[in-house]
Amino acid sequence: MSKKKQKKGGKSKKGSALLTNVLDVFRSDPRRIYNYKQIAKKLGISNAHDRKGIINGLLKLKADGLLTEPERGKYRLKAQSSYVVGVVDMTSMGSAYVICPELDEDVYVAPRYVRKALNGDKVRIHLHASKKGQRLIGEIVEVLERAHKQYIGTIQIHQKFGFLVPDDSKMPVDLYIPFESLNSAKDGEKVIGRITDWPSGATNPFGEVTEVLGWPGDNDVEMHSILAGFDFPLSFHQATEREAENIPTEITEEEIIKRRDFRKITTFTIDPVDAKDFDDALSIKKLDNGNWEVGVHIADVSHYVKPGTALDDEAIERATSVYLVDRVIPMLPEKLSNMVCSLRPNEEKLCFSAVFELTEEANVVDQWFGRTIINSDRRFTYEEAQQAIETGEGDFAEEVLILDGLAKKLRKERFKNGSIAFEKGEVRFQLDEKGHPIGVYFKEMKDSNYLIEDFMLLANRKVAEFIGRPKPNEKVKTFVYRIHDDPSPDKLQSFKGFIKKFGYDLKAGAKGQELANSMNQLLKDVKGKGEQNVIEQLAIRAMAKAVYSTDNIGHYGLGFDYYTHFTSPIRRYPDVMVHRLLAHYLAGGPSANQEEYEELCEHSSDMERKATEAERASIKYKQTQFMQDRIGNVYKGVISGVTEWGIYVELLENHCEGMIRLKDIDDDFYVFDEDQFCIYGQISGVKYQLGDEVTVRVKAVNLAKKQIDFTMEFGDEE
Repeated sequence: MSKKKQKKGGKSKKGSALLTNVLDVFRSDPRRIYNYKQIAKKLGISNAHDRKGIINGLLKLKADGLLTEPERGKYRLKAQSSYVVGVVDMTSMGSAYVICPELDEDVYVAPRYVRKALNGDKVRIHLHASKKGQRLIGEIVEVLERAHKQYIGTIQIHQKFGFLVPDDSKMPVDLYIPFESLNSAKDGEKVIGRITDWPSGATNPFGEVTEVLGWPGDNDVEMHSILAGFDFPLSFHQATEREAENIPTEITEEEIIKRRDFRKITTFTIDPVDAKDFDDALSIKKLDNGNWEVGVHIADVSHYVKPGTALDDEAIERATSVYLVDRVIPMLPEKLSNMVCSLRPNEEKLCFSAVFELTEEANVVDQWFGRTIINSDRRFTYEEAQQAIETGEGDFAEEVLILDGLAKKLRKERFKNGSIAFEKGEVRFQLDEKGHPIGVYFKEMKDSNYLIEDFMLLANRKVAEFIGRPKPNEKVKTFVYRIHDDPSPDKLQSFKGFIKKFGYDLKAGAKGQELANSMNQLLKDVKGKGEQNVIEQLAIRAMAKAVYSTDNIGHYGLGFDYYTHFTSPIRRYPDVMVHRLLAHYLAGGPSANQEEYEELCEHSSDMERKATEAERASIKYKQTQFMQDRIGNVYKGVISGVTEWGIYVELLENHCEGMIRLKDIDDDFYVFDEDQFCIYGQISGVKYQLGDEVTVRVKAVNLAKKQIDFTMEFGDEE
């Protein structure tokens, strides 16, 4: 369930914190009318940049229905109605919490008042009267927008009809499927279905099977189920495929002469061993003055994908490539993503490039942005580049070592200026020919990974600065930024309280670089400790989420005032937008339509979130599948979560996570203490808290629900 906490005002001038501060001014005197100057005075804001933020904030609050504009440029708090709009967060018990932006807390809806709303739906609710201090309660009166167009589940067939039993545990009802709408689905098969009607008085919605996926347990079926469950398409539209096939692979001389030529300059790519889409390359050249020219060359997707085409329409719709455990579902058809746009070695390719002149100390003394043509000399895997860094031997080892040295200096400067060193490793699987996991390992970042990361960060930052930094006598142009708001003070204080139990501290009241330095010291202190993963996870949760926006507030986690995504247009649509805008402004074009680009930013952020959730679901499925053959095995683990019904444990050996239910810990009666992040025995006083190391036995595995159950082991058995 969702528990949304009120954000405290303070004097933060950035993002959602600024909106909260502005709204608090109106709430302090609900009948008074304010203009932006009066708001700025109330908040003690005097600089032009932050005053513009107030103007944008007032427009957003009006658009969200929280303010009215009785006179041009003057605003008043909108009178609160007993009806509000929000998004449904269902619980497994059939009740729901409705998340409403205009309220300080979520609204609880009892099962009988949920009616025909489903998880994620946008709904209108009526608030019930409640005493001061009690939680908000209400009832759903109208479904405004369904969250899902399709539902994934298993078919159960009776004599003349069937039911689609959804995979999603938050889906409170099954879909009734008339016999003629089964689409030849057999009993027990996994299918995709949709709701066709929900008659008045009917407990279940009526539906139809739109696609039969196959039998549960088959790897392709399960991966397709995950994709469809997040509304990602399983194939490209025919019109999109036709356009892709008609794209010419040869580059004309006419196009080449329009571009800066890097074909004779040492250039290479560094990517994962299984990568097929190479969208970035680095070039390096020693200049006569002793400095280094480093080119960050990015596939010129916008040259091939034009606005108004089927290719562009579907790229917008998908917004991102999706990376599951065993496959990539690309944003662009294979001919583009793996061939035409992919910067494959020894092939001429069109790029959009950011070229920098750097001193030996990695200071940028000159820069250039524009369209180029390259010919990559070598395709490195990260492992091959790492070997060159460690041994100084192999193809282009000297160039790799120079770039590595420059990258390390860029990184040192970045951390000095407030970047936070989150270094989350990634779970990876060894799969057999049928996609069954036979091994699990944790992939960690090394110097070769950081080399690429730091030059991509440099390009992203410098492109954002080039367009976004205000120029004398010139208005700031519409652009697409990657923004990351300041962390919530409430979340930081809660996090500080938790880590104190392990003997750590954080300057939670600090801001900017001081807070970043304190967080970096904490992450350094926990490295290699049993509680490392738990503390790193909670630290990330204490941060805001990074999103795309035309309203630049900077990137807190990186410590950058200006940041965008320029470097991965094969797999991210915002990068395509950035390329188009950069080309438009380099050609002297006027500022683009902000509303249009903001809408695309919001959609891209939503699709990115869904892609992340789909990836996590595929990892969880493979972890569950891996543990299916290990029932009865005993492992060491660390408590990674504590709830009122049990504790979650992540195994040290393979990073699989499962639950020990409280009812299965039979040596005492255990009680959940939410404030202390622990459970404790009422008789013995024995306490289990986040980060504790425990020994567990695998009790049961439910592949359909992606659940692993453990029991506690109290002896010394290994």
